[in-house]
Amino acid sequence: MNSKSSGNGLEGFLTGKGFYIVLFLCAAVIGLSAWMMAAGNETMEDLTSSDVSMNSHRIETILITPDVQAPKVEVMAIPEPTEEPAAAEPEETEEHEETLPVWNGQSIAEPEPLWPVQGELERMYDVDHLHYDVTMRDWRTHEGVDIAAPLGETVCAALPGVVTYVQDDGFYGTYVTVDHGDGTSALYANLAAIPAVNVGDWVSAGDVIGAVGATALCEIGQGTHLHFAVYLDGETVDPMNYLPA
Repeated sequence: MNSKSSGNGLEGFLTGKGFYIVLFLCAAVIGLSAWMMAAGNETMEDLTSSDVSMNSHRIETILITPDVQAPKVEVMAIPEPTEEPAAAEPEETEEHEETLPVWNGQSIAEPEPLWPVQGELERMYDVDHLHYDVTMRDWRTHEGVDIAAPLGETVCAALPGVVTYVQDDGFYGTYVTVDHGDGTSALYANLAAIPAVNVGDWVSAGDVIGAVGATALCEIGQGTHLHFAVYLDGETVDPMNYLPA
């Protein structure tokens, strides 16, 4: 009796309005659940894509260098060419006469040297090599030139100056020395025994000094000649540098 009543009641519920109300509520619950699940999945996808985007983003480091200013370069203007000033005219200076050497109160003008005697050169000046000496029979240098000339031939001063020595030497015989006042002096040797000048005499170029002799014992083996030598500051030099060519 009771079971029939229960079965009839259930059948009446299913066929009545109650069944549709329950069905509508179930459908609503299912739809709401589906919507919530869909919304949850979309949110998770957004978060996931956001993380991927953050992870895949490249972080660049930018170095900021200090602002260093380049040194300023001063540009100099090139001056425009100007006309060169005219060369200053040399100042006029007073002309002074050249002071000539003076010896024993006499002015020595520019001398024109002369040959002290006319003749051929018998022996030349050479202090760098040894030559055989026919008189001394040995090898020696020669500090002057020997000018061959006849016995008694006149000997003249080659350059102007003052007579400083008139002597008779055991080797070079009678000789006369003339100082020219410029550091040079000339020796005239192998003269005749009595010269024509005395110590202190002034002689000009061409003045007679003496005559060719045969008094030089160190050169007696040669023919008659004049031994002529020149000294500069006491040192022998080549007489050919002071004689006319």
